Amino acid sequence: MKSFKVLGLALALALAASALGATPVAKAQDKVIKIASQSPLSGGQSVLGTAISNGTRLGVEQLSKTLEDKGFTVEYVAFDDQATPDVGVANAQNIVNDASILAVVGHLNSGVAIPSSEVYDKSNLVMVSPANTNVNVTDRGLKTVNRLCGRDDAQGLVGADYVANTLGAKSVYVLHDKTAYGEGVATSFRDAAAAAGLEVLGFDGTEEKNDFTTIITPIIAQNPDLIYFGGIYDQAALFFKQTREAGYTGTFMGPDGMDSSDTAKIGGEAVVGMVYTTTAGPASVYPDAAQFVTDYKARFSINPEPYAVESYSAVQVIVAAIDSITTAGGDLPTREAVAAAVRATSGLSTLIGPITFDANGDPDYAAYYVLKVASADPAAWSDPGNELAARVEIASPLTAAMATPEATPSQ
Repeated sequence: MKSFKVLGLALALALAASALGATPVAKAQDKVIKIASQSPLSGGQSVLGTAISNGTRLGVEQLSKTLEDKGFTVEYVAFDDQATPDVGVANAQNIVNDASILAVVGHLNSGVAIPSSEVYDKSNLVMVSPANTNVNVTDRGLKTVNRLCGRDDAQGLVGADYVANTLGAKSVYVLHDKTAYGEGVATSFRDAAAAAGLEVLGFDGTEEKNDFTTIITPIIAQNPDLIYFGGIYDQAALFFKQTREAGYTGTFMGPDGMDSSDTAKIGGEAVVGMVYTTTAGPASVYPDAAQFVTDYKARFSINPEPYAVESYSAVQVIVAAIDSITTAGGDLPTREAVAAAVRATSGLSTLIGPITFDANGDPDYAAYYVLKVASADPAAWSDPGNELAARVEIASPLTAAMATPEATPSQ
């Protein structure tokens, strides 16, 4: 009978506390803000995926004080999307089911980001991408989807212009990996190359990962000045290596999916001299990133790979947005309010420069870089770094449509 009295007393106290709105556990939970990331943390693309996760983690650890001073607890949670759409979507469902998660940094692959962002959008959960360049990431006009990087329509144009006017190539062969990202950027490059007067000898897609012999033989027979591969380094670097071993002596090129030290690790000497475009500038081009590089190395004992600094900058955007709509001792903001505050970002100083989002979530101006692989040593990829051949700044489609000659910065 005594146990029933104790139980009854506990229940009465709990009900009273609930009636007064003073339940300690619920109160603590109401003050937790989680920022998540989604990127490939395992598999062949984990080098760049880990950079996204690490950059986000460091950002949460270093930038949360303003929110903590207001009484919130800020936590980081990482999800491994395995560079696979189905996994990304499943993770996205788990993410939106956690009410404490107010923002997501990710993804690496546009083919994963696009379907995953549909899940986020249905729950008003904002996504800030450091790396997704496919035009459909933002062209769908979702109010929750934003990115810090440029777009593949511009990236393809920058690459083709460099090939035609700097390298002086006359013919190209274009290959892609059949993903939304790879085929999208390859298509943009092909179309821009043709418009620039280059002869496009072929345009093919492949999902082959190991033996490219049947693909390489007909390409070499046409002897293109340059071979362009739209895809990711874990597939492309091996293709480049086998193509060089088969006797090809021309130039290799790819988009930002090549921008990883694993390109040198897999391709070795075959990729020395390879040219690639990227929307992730080397850390050396960002005046405010020197301390980030030092802190990153101290925290993770490795050099920051591409998209680490962009992921940190994504956290800067998210934290600034949440800070702008919260007060000390106030309530947790809604996801819808956070998404609106992120989209309203204008002139915010970040490690990669000032960020202003247009109405579709693109940065109003984005930088595109052309780099040349300088060494077969993976450790040299970012330290001292590949050779910076060109930098171009291009307005987003919406910004360009609204710009006047006086308002457009010189390129």
